Amino acid sequence: MEVPRRPQPSSFTLALPKPALSSIGAAEKVTKKELMTELQEKMDRRTEKDQFGEETLSSEEESNVSVYLEAPADSSELTDTNTFTAGSKLSAQDSFSEESSISEERLAEEARKKSEEDEKAAKERAAQRQLLAIEELVMSERNYLRLLQVSTVTIRSNLQQLQPPLTNLDSMFLYIEDVIKVSSRLLSLLDQKQFQPGDPLYLETLCDSFLSLSSDIEAAYREYLANYNNVTVTENSYKQKEALWNDIVRVIKTSAPEVNATSLSFFLVMPVQRIARYPLLLQTIQKHSEKSHPAYALLEQTAHTSIALNCRINEYKRFREVADKYKKTETLTIKDKINRLNTHSIAKKTARISQHFKHETGIAPKLVDEEFDALEGFFYVLEHGILELLENVEMYLHHLQGFLACKTEEFDFDMDGEKAPICYKEITTALRQWILPTFEKRMRTLIHKPLCALRDLLVGPRNLIRKRLDKLLDYEVICEKSSLSYEEQAVANTYRTMNTLLLNELPQFNGLALQMIWSMLGTFSCLQKDLASDMEQLFQSFAQQLPHSSLSPKAFWEWAESTVLEGARRLETLCRGVQDTLNAPVDQPQSPSFQRRLKQLMDKHGSGKIYQVVGTVVGSRDLDLNLAKGELVAIISEADTRGDKRRWLVDAGGRRGYAPSSKLIRYHQPTDDPPPSPHLTLPESMTGIRRHSYTPEGRPLTVMSRPCFQVFAAYDFNARGNHEVSVRSGELVRVLEPHDKRGNPEWSLVEAKGGQRGYVPSNYLTIMAVPTGAQGAYPASC
Repeated sequence: MEVPRRPQPSSFTLALPKPALSSIGAAEKVTKKELMTELQEKMDRRTEKDQFGEETLSSEEESNVSVYLEAPADSSELTDTNTFTAGSKLSAQDSFSEESSISEERLAEEARKKSEEDEKAAKERAAQRQLLAIEELVMSERNYLRLLQVSTVTIRSNLQQLQPPLTNLDSMFLYIEDVIKVSSRLLSLLDQKQFQPGDPLYLETLCDSFLSLSSDIEAAYREYLANYNNVTVTENSYKQKEALWNDIVRVIKTSAPEVNATSLSFFLVMPVQRIARYPLLLQTIQKHSEKSHPAYALLEQTAHTSIALNCRINEYKRFREVADKYKKTETLTIKDKINRLNTHSIAKKTARISQHFKHETGIAPKLVDEEFDALEGFFYVLEHGILELLENVEMYLHHLQGFLACKTEEFDFDMDGEKAPICYKEITTALRQWILPTFEKRMRTLIHKPLCALRDLLVGPRNLIRKRLDKLLDYEVICEKSSLSYEEQAVANTYRTMNTLLLNELPQFNGLALQMIWSMLGTFSCLQKDLASDMEQLFQSFAQQLPHSSLSPKAFWEWAESTVLEGARRLETLCRGVQDTLNAPVDQPQSPSFQRRLKQLMDKHGSGKIYQVVGTVVGSRDLDLNLAKGELVAIISEADTRGDKRRWLVDAGGRRGYAPSSKLIRYHQPTDDPPPSPHLTLPESMTGIRRHSYTPEGRPLTVMSRPCFQVFAAYDFNARGNHEVSVRSGELVRVLEPHDKRGNPEWSLVEAKGGQRGYVPSNYLTIMAVPTGAQGAYPASC
């Protein structure tokens, strides 16, 4: 009997639906792949475990895998195999999923621990960097302060010993003492708390110290930085002299050998660099500080404050550069001014003149700044007061020198043996040799010298105010344009800078100048008090030697009172005589320009409209004129355009404008030769006798009978002061003196009708012969 053979795969046909076959095949492929992968993972993870269990599990797994790898012999085998495979697959998947979840948890735990460790390491690194940044700020500040002290104390003192002395050496170290002081205060505040840089409170102390000194830091550094340009200029001037510069370098190397510096700028540039490093150092500390740090908000505020501080210092330095540029006074010759002319300058000046003309004529409105106008007016008032005070002090010192130069005690009055001259000689000697020279020296040191320095300081603000007016005209021109070029924007920025600078600095200057004036006036009072005290002490030492020292107090005061009253009477008589002399009219010589102005105005307007200015006129409104005292003008209209009769329209010889009527009087031109008198005059044979008064010393007339004469006024004369008298033509007068107090025969003292006395011009009088026995107001002179 023949055993049936196994059919070949090619001829084998499974009586199952095709989808079932495809599903089983797919399941076999997935199961095989998953099993192999999971088994490999298990074998890799299970190390150092029980070898027996491992081998059993591996054999089971391998048997399961081999079952799936063998091909089924028939349909029954295939069905059994599929069933077994499905059950094995489910059990393996359950065990693998549990192990996978456990592995994921372990991995998550490890990742969490690793992240915590990394975060902890990052915090440690940040804290270390923060500590290093804080230590860098503090240590660099200490080293910076030490180098500044070396340059200020050691190097400066050694440079001052050079011969010949260095010029402007002190100006190089100007304001550096303030920088050293504020830096040392910052370090002292840190040292007072006695915290270590690693302490969290140390950072808070650092920020509090910097914020508390921020205003002082700004005040010290801004002045130093503004003056730093002068430091470089002075050092460059030293470098021009090779021998001098070699001596300076030698002194620097000897004074600070550990630094290896070769110039003064190595030390003096440190404050410029230090103030800019504060924001960088503080921002570095902030970068490595956690936001949860207790002092983080304070640190952030400190960093912002340091940045704002640098911005304000730069802005102040820019203001000072503009001020230094425009406050200089240049003394240029005409040739230099012509060489500076170019198309740009001519166009700029033309635009300014055009804008000024528009302002004066009312075509364009003028930009008004009431705050600046008030400051400017007060500045000019102060300037006038300072200059006048300086002039008075100089005149006072001049008279004092004249008094000291007149040494009356050296003359011999032939009064030997009398006590009064001896006492006077000793007193005046002490005054001229000790008391007054000491007073003069103190006067020059405490008053005259500061006043001269204050006068020189007025130049800068005055030039800035003038330049500001020019820039204002340029600014008004470019403001009319819709778009500005780069140069026009620079002009606008320059005007704004100058205006802001003057608004900020001019009140301080005015206040300090006024304070100095009051201080100097108080000093002058103290000097006068000291002088009076010294003189009183001097006279008391000679009081017993004076002639009237033996009198009783009552008798002495009676004698003193009578002597003072007699001296006062004499002084009053002298003052009255001086006043009469000063009140006497004196013909002032007319300058050629005055005569030309008078002739021009008279030819144009006539003599009836010529007026003279009796006081200085300063224009305060548009179209007002500035006129000096004594200047001649011609009246065009006795009212302005609004009908105000207090403002007259006048012609000042080419200039026309308004002037207050209260400061104008009609001009009376003195005539050398008046027109022929309509009255009778003396015959030619009587010319030896004055025509305005009777002269008894005149030559006798060759007439049969001696005629009588009377003096009349030939012309009308209006008195212009209390010392003159008004007369009318034909009025009979009496000549008291044929000249004034100074002997000038051009004026005569007369007595007019009503007993009024005063001066009239001598050429306004005439002499008339009258018959004998003629009656008149005054008796005739015969």
